[in-house]
This record gives sequence, C-alpha cells and structure tokens, in this order.
Amino acid sequence: MAKIAWITGASSGLGLHTAMALQQAGYQVAAGARSFGNGKKEIDGCICLPLDVTDEHSMDQFVESALAAWGEPDVLINCAGMLILGACESYKPEELRQVMETNFLGQAGMIARVMPLMRQRGKGRIVNFSSINGLLGIPYQGAYVASKHAIEGFSECLALEGKAFGVEVMLVEPGDHRSGAKAYRRISHGMGENSPYRKDFELATAVIAHDEENGSDPDALGRKIVGALGKKHLPRRLRVAKFDQHLAVFIHDLLPRWLYEWILSSYYRKKLK
Repeated sequence: MAKIAWITGASSGLGLHTAMALQQAGYQVAAGARSFGNGKKEIDGCICLPLDVTDEHSMDQFVESALAAWGEPDVLINCAGMLILGACESYKPEELRQVMETNFLGQAGMIARVMPLMRQRGKGRIVNFSSINGLLGIPYQGAYVASKHAIEGFSECLALEGKAFGVEVMLVEPGDHRSGAKAYRRISHGMGENSPYRKDFELATAVIAHDEENGSDPDALGRKIVGALGKKHLPRRLRVAKFDQHLAVFIHDLLPRWLYEWILSSYYRKKLK
C-alpha cells in the first residue's frame, strides 16, 4: 500500500523537487503552497492544495482537504520558507515576524495539526527543513539564520517527545542548491543606498547569489530524502551540501572564534570575477 506524504512549500525550490521525488517513488503526495489554486503550475501526480503556513485557517483547510484526498499522513515534510537579506539592525519588525512566521511558526503549526494523528496511530515521520544556516551564522541573513536555529532546537525537543509515540523526526540541512530560491529572497527595506552596510552588503549578496546559482542538484536532494525515508529508522539529520559547506560547519566549533570569523568575513567580502 502506498505511503502518504504531506509537504509544505511545494510550488518551487527544494519543496517542489522533494514533492516530485516522493511522487516518483510511489508516495501519494498532498502538496501545499500559497500559489496552488491560483492557476499556476502544479505537480504531476500530486494533489496540489492551497496552503499559507502563516494563516491558521489555511492550515486547517489544507489538513481537511489532504485527509479527504489521501487520508492520514505517514510523513509530514515542512519545507515552506522565505529569506529577507539585510543587516541585523536594518530589519523592520514586520520583516522579522514574516520570516519567523513562515519558516518557524509555520512548521510548528503544521506539526501541532499532524502530531495527534500520528500519536493515535502510534507511528509517523516528520521531516523539518532547516539549513546549514541553522548551524552557523552568515552575514546579512540574520532573520533567516535565527529562524533556522529555532527549527533546529524545536526539532530536537520534538524528537524527544515523539519517541514514546512512535513518531520520528529528521532535520534536513541543505547547503546551496540550484532551486529557484530567488522567488522567496527579498531585501530588507532598511538596506537603502544610504545604509552604512551597503558596500559590504552588495559584495556579500553577490557571493550568496553566485553560490546558489552554482549549488548542488535539487533533484539529488529529493532522492536523498526519499532514501532516508526508506530506512528502518529515520536519521536524526540529513545534511546535503558541498564539501566546503560541510567543512564550514566542522571548523565553526573547532577554530578559535577570531580565526573562523576572519575566514568567513573574507569569503563574503571577496569580489567575484
């Protein structure tokens, strides 16, 4: 019997590629995104449902529709996310709220709706998208990094609590991928031409864009998630990144702080050819 997967943020980026990988592996997929139902591209073989993870009613409607379409989920994959680039002091309160509500509170809201279903069945799997940035800071991504750090800690707590009910939790920590993330990457209103950070910001964001455009294959990430879900026991973490990003995580806690910060700052201040 085919397993059922619910996935958020499935209209583009890593969510789209993960949804496609699940469908190709034989899962019955209920895919949620804000753009679904508005005449935009949908995913072959998946039930595509409108979902705004910052809206309580929208989440309730998604759950109701997904239950009617496929039934209770074996897997929940929380992939909805967004990024606002800016200096930490430049963020407006509404920008910080928007990032946290989408990336972190949206995951918590979906978990709160799915955990009772999984507890009653005595089994289930929850996959939360974090990031390499959930493990270390990157200049001009303060809001995003904060949300991903929150996901890391919340997921560790959820794993401890869910174990007694047969619910497993996995954190996915992607590095840069060619995933169309530009659609969900904005610039803070506080980063105008007169910002004291402007020159440094332009150098750093050029590097960020370059790394994304030359990142890893998003289809491969989708297949790795499917592979992890096929294991008897779900890994606690699935880090999918290039060697240099794995290395950055390793040296983050190994090197003296001043040396690590010098290396990272130099990297994001380099001029691209």
